[in-house]
Amino acid sequence: MPRIAGVDLPRRKQIWVSLTYIYGVGKHTSMEICRRASIDETRRAEDLSDQEVARIRQVINDGFRVEGDLRRDVSMNIKRLMDLGAYRGLRHRRGLPVRGQRTHTNARTRKGPKRQAIKKKK
Repeated sequence: MPRIAGVDLPRRKQIWVSLTYIYGVGKHTSMEICRRASIDETRRAEDLSDQEVARIRQVINDGFRVEGDLRRDVSMNIKRLMDLGAYRGLRHRRGLPVRGQRTHTNARTRKGPKRQAIKKKK
């Protein structure tokens, strides 16, 4: 099982699909990595030699920000928005949708499960 950027890649999938299991690598980026490493993207991850895995690691280290570095950058960007007091930062702080979605209904992913309304006593 190839291990790249601290992630165990699935063995039986094509290498371009396996690379998408790394945080920060999507379809387009995984195809670009395969092209730069001169590896056929339709090959299975289990069929790669150690030299090919090393080439993929080298390409990712040289040209892409993935996993821990990317997660840290994203969290620092959100923290910066909150510290500035920007509108987007306030929405992050309150746990509400950031990009203009409605909140009267929906938005359950950001707001969490419904809270029970307080019932009036008779």
